[in-house]
Amino acid sequence: MELTLQPEDNLRLANLCGALDENLKQIEDALDVTISRRGAHFRVAGDQANTRLAAQLLENFYERAKNPINLEEVQLGLVELERLAPEQVSTAMPTLMTRRQDLHGRTPRQVSYLQQIQDFDITFGIGPAGTGKTYLAVASAIDAMTRDRVKRIVLVRPAVEAGERLGFLPGDLAQKVDPYLRPLYDALYDLAGYDTVNKMFERGAIEVAPLAYMRGRTLNQSFIILDEAQNTTPEQMKMFLTRIGFGTKAVITGDVTQIDLGRGQKSGLVEAQKVLKDVRGIAFTQFLSDDVVRHPLVQKIINAYERYDSERHAQSVTQPGDNQGKPNNA
Repeated sequence: MELTLQPEDNLRLANLCGALDENLKQIEDALDVTISRRGAHFRVAGDQANTRLAAQLLENFYERAKNPINLEEVQLGLVELERLAPEQVSTAMPTLMTRRQDLHGRTPRQVSYLQQIQDFDITFGIGPAGTGKTYLAVASAIDAMTRDRVKRIVLVRPAVEAGERLGFLPGDLAQKVDPYLRPLYDALYDLAGYDTVNKMFERGAIEVAPLAYMRGRTLNQSFIILDEAQNTTPEQMKMFLTRIGFGTKAVITGDVTQIDLGRGQKSGLVEAQKVLKDVRGIAFTQFLSDDVVRHPLVQKIINAYERYDSERHAQSVTQPGDNQGKPNNA
């Protein structure tokens, strides 16, 4: 397949290709194609479907190549192109006001999740790690704060991992809770910047609260994120959901396959799925492994292992056994 990018602009071409054509090499490796170019004229060779994807990716990135394009943007673009329909790529999600200007849903369920957070007061995001549940919730919180729709962000997480309790950990309350909230902090710093986040903490615009300390409170004009909700008990989940006041949004995230509660304890997240499934005003997004946003090479590694295991299984089925054709005298 051949294409010529218009209008021809040497700066945009340089940004598109990257230093030493590293962006083009990333596309080649991910899609198993070969890309050659002379000026703005590109030739893409390989599987027909993949050459079309590569050509579409080149056109999409050329449109926004006024600024340098890094490898992370290329990798996310590959994920987005493979999992979203063409019409969804351009209209995937209203722009969120964060430091990451290109932030939007990369899979159909991520798109739906972000839209539900905007449309509903309570949203559940349930699924495996790496699907963007927490990161997209924090992005939505930063967006709501920037637009002055809420007055503060409240980060909540149960501290019951590996059977540990807060009282057995060293330090004051903040030091006890901080290790459990590190994924939320990382997302905040990435989306709003280190200095901005620290200033928000100083003026109380961001609050960290262990789940046990939520009892008796009513939170108005807040954006509350309950992370690792699979480790809540049914009583804790009910207590948390009834803390929500006027003008407040809540996002509850968790992975029901990673429950660290003690033996015999029920998960509040599992029960909430059953109890609240028909309650109007509450939305659920069930993420699957297809929504995990990985480095493109990781997906190829997974596929290679799956093919290898299938071939081994097929060989073990067709290979004759030691006693095949011999009478069984046992």
